Amino acid sequence: MYQTLLSGHSFVRWLVLLSLLYSMYIAYKGYSQKLPFTKKDNLIRHWTATIAHIQLLFGILVYMQSPIVKYFWRNYKDAFLNLDASFFGIIHIFLMLTAIVFITIGSALAKRKLSDEQKFRTMFLWFSIALIIIFIAIPWPFSPLASRPYFR
Repeated sequence: MYQTLLSGHSFVRWLVLLSLLYSMYIAYKGYSQKLPFTKKDNLIRHWTATIAHIQLLFGILVYMQSPIVKYFWRNYKDAFLNLDASFFGIIHIFLMLTAIVFITIGSALAKRKLSDEQKFRTMFLWFSIALIIIFIAIPWPFSPLASRPYFR
């Protein structure tokens, strides 16, 4: 079950990244060109947040099943010195939860703004911050914190 969850979590990461990048592109284009905030733009905003929340659910399930995380919490003092265990035990989940909070707040604020320009600007700002945090928190093959393959 753990491998299936991990593979799903790895796959959905790409959906989160693509949806965030596309949302930011739409928001930047809408803001810079003073376009109307259409129903399609609102759906993109909504689905970006929804995909991120689905990823959060996958992440929580993986976190609860992960042998690395279990090791980290059972051997906290020793494991804290191991960067790989510390990354998955604390750093990854903390940063990803923070990013999800930014996506959720940004989505909610953008939905409630009155002007189209404010909606696009709010969406772009909050989603950009979330994307930066996510890029730091993903265990890329080149990451100094923890290294994993692009695809499981």
